[in-house]
Amino acid sequence: MVSGVHRFGAFATFAPAAGLLPRGRMDAIDTQIVTLLRANARMPLKMLAAKVELARSTVRERLVRLEKAGVILGYHARVADVDRLSALLQLKLAKTPAPRTVAAIVAMPEVCRCYSLSGDVDLAVEIEARTTAQLNTTRDRIATLPDVVDVVTSLILKRDKDC
Repeated sequence: MVSGVHRFGAFATFAPAAGLLPRGRMDAIDTQIVTLLRANARMPLKMLAAKVELARSTVRERLVRLEKAGVILGYHARVADVDRLSALLQLKLAKTPAPRTVAAIVAMPEVCRCYSLSGDVDLAVEIEARTTAQLNTTRDRIATLPDVVDVVTSLILKRDKDC
């Protein structure tokens, strides 16, 4: 899920691969609906229906189906958090997979995103806090978790583009 975007607006969160409705089973209209909602999750149903040239009731049924299938995970507000600091942590783990360590990381409220990666870095973790002390405390909590052997911390200075 995306948070901490430095502009106002709304967006929808989508699963990369839907559980009950695999991407291959989405037709062109489902794909168009998802694309429109990615750009503006607050688009009124009437406008959405007009853009895909279907009746509102049909679009509503498609939305329900996409939600139940796990393609659409939620609708969120983008709020400018100008008073928050963000950092990207690159973690190396003693072993992978490390499900307990990952679960402990994603359970922390300061963690915005967590990605398992291939290559030299095992996890990329984005954290947010109001102060550098809070940011450092979160970083230290993550660094002392089981299986974490190295942490490289980079402050995020600016978001040039966000999903």
